[in-house]
Amino acid sequence: MTNKDHVAVIKLRVWPTDLDLNRHVTNGRYFAFGDIARIDFALKTGTHKVAWKHKATAVVGDTWGKFRKELKLFEAFEIHTKIIGWDEKWFYFKHYFVRNERIVGVVVVRGLFKTRSYTVPPQEFFRELGFDDTPPEKGEWLEHWSKSCDLMSEEIREFENSDNINYLNKENNT
Repeated sequence: MTNKDHVAVIKLRVWPTDLDLNRHVTNGRYFAFGDIARIDFALKTGTHKVAWKHKATAVVGDTWGKFRKELKLFEAFEIHTKIIGWDEKWFYFKHYFVRNERIVGVVVVRGLFKTRSYTVPPQEFFRELGFDDTPPEKGEWLEHWSKSCDLMSEEIREFENSDNINYLNKENNT
């Protein structure tokens, strides 16, 4: 098995606390389910051992979701988690939400492993796991999404360093 081939599958069920007012899984819950699925992935692949060795914690930088069909109360579903790419800093995960062999939603995550003083390069993780550390082609949509995440981060830093940040601190804002 190589890192490019590994898919971790976790089986879950929709509970009342997962629902919104429309009586289907609330959009934000998909991201929380993704967190659970990434923990499952880390345990199944041994990634957690490498993180502990480096005293690193997983940090989510960006997420994106696509919702196709609703998940309703008590329905069983699976999350298929796969690393779809990486670069010098980021891991890219894709979570497929599957019910009855149909994809009902997808969550994509860009994350990294951070110590107190540095970010652990993804290639180092793969080497320590005994996996091929050559990243797969990210594909056009993933390149564009990653670039848009970088641009948003840049915009936030510029905003924080400008006088515009003051309007957020005014007492009369509602």
